[in-house]
Amino acid sequence: MRVNTIIRPQKSPKWVREVFPPLFLILFAIFAWYMVAVRSGLSDFILPSPIRVLQAGWETRNLLGSAIVTTMIETLIGLVISIILGVAIAAMMDLSPFLRRALYPILVASQTVQILAIAPLLIIWFGFGLLPKVIIVVLVCFFPLAVNTADGLASADPDFIALLMAMGADRRQIWRMVRLPSALPSFFSGLRVAVTYSVVGATIGEWVGGSEGLGLYMLRSKNALATDQVFAAIVITSAISIGLFSLIYIIERLALPWYYSAQRVERWEDTGIY
Repeated sequence: MRVNTIIRPQKSPKWVREVFPPLFLILFAIFAWYMVAVRSGLSDFILPSPIRVLQAGWETRNLLGSAIVTTMIETLIGLVISIILGVAIAAMMDLSPFLRRALYPILVASQTVQILAIAPLLIIWFGFGLLPKVIIVVLVCFFPLAVNTADGLASADPDFIALLMAMGADRRQIWRMVRLPSALPSFFSGLRVAVTYSVVGATIGEWVGGSEGLGLYMLRSKNALATDQVFAAIVITSAISIGLFSLIYIIERLALPWYYSAQRVERWEDTGIY
């Protein structure tokens, strides 16, 4: 008896499928940047080439190294405080409908005030040290964390909650076993948004009034008309944001394997493919 076998083409590893498209786009953007800078006849003052930007970064590597460390310290401290503050506000909003109605409009209103308008005041009130930059990072980051986590807590399955209540579970057990796990995907979504803003917030604080950091490095480079150094700082700032975003994504995949397993099963049921 003859058995017909279907040979399916082997799929590339998932990490390759996820990493290759953005990596290809970044490399294409760098190549396009290089071609425009070299072929357009523009001077390095207007548009330095990627090679010139790398040279400027290497020539000022000591200053850049110190600036990166300062900005990272401000960013990480601000992020930790933002996580604690955002989760605490979300928990209070979830536990008390009165607090939810009272705090939600205040959270939204807090984001209507321009950080560039607040930053000089913080510098006046708290000086040129670490504190005002951390406050700016917190102001920028806590909103997506608080709102996303609060929405995640509110999205818990009511049938599951009713089942646990019928089994005699108290409010604390329901919050720990149902609401908190349901909020974790939303929490990580807010955290991914927050980390991309965090470096920007720290840089803004340094730009307005700082003694160290990438923001001050960019300001001094701008004042010296060193466009290549400004580009170097921009590239490094973007690289730090992308690195933090990728780190949070990896932590999320490790912390929520059940969530992504359920997504794969649902995708298989809907389309027949992973």
